[in-house]
Amino acid sequence: MAYVHKIIKTPVGALTLIASDRGLAAILWENDDPKRVRLDRGAADKKHAVLADAERQLKEYFAGTRNRFDLPLDFSGTPFQKKVWQALCRIPFGETRSYADIARDVGSPKAGRAVGSANGKNPISIIAPCHRVIGKNGKLTGFAGGLEVKAFLLGLERG
Repeated sequence: MAYVHKIIKTPVGALTLIASDRGLAAILWENDDPKRVRLDRGAADKKHAVLADAERQLKEYFAGTRNRFDLPLDFSGTPFQKKVWQALCRIPFGETRSYADIARDVGSPKAGRAVGSANGKNPISIIAPCHRVIGKNGKLTGFAGGLEVKAFLLGLERG
C-alpha cells in the first residue's frame, strides 16, 4: 500500500495527514509517538485529492462551520480496533461517551480496557473523534494530542 502525506497548520499545532488511494489513513500530532500509529508516511503530496479534502474539512471544523466529516477512511488495524474506531465515528458532535459506553456499542461490554487501548491507537484523530471519549466519572483521560488539546476540541464542539 502506497501512502502520501501533507502537513497542515491548525489551532492545535501542525498535523500530518496520511492517505492511500482508498482514503484518509492517519492524522498524526506534531509530537506523536512513532509507535502509536505505524504507517509509512510516503511521499509528500500537496495535491492528493483525499489530503486536500481532509485539509479543507478540518479548516471548516476549526472555524466552527463543520460538525460532521465526509471523507473516505482507510483504517489499518485489528478487527476489534476497527469496530472501536467505527463506533467513535458514531458519537454525535458535541457529545461524549465513556469507554464502557463504547464497549457496549461494539458488543463487548466487559472490554473497557481493550476499548481504551484501541482508542489510544486511533490513527485518524479528530475525524474519528477519540477526544469525545472520557472516563466513566466524566473526567478527561489520556489523549495522544494531550489533555489540553482534548479540552480545546471538546470546548470547540460545545461552542
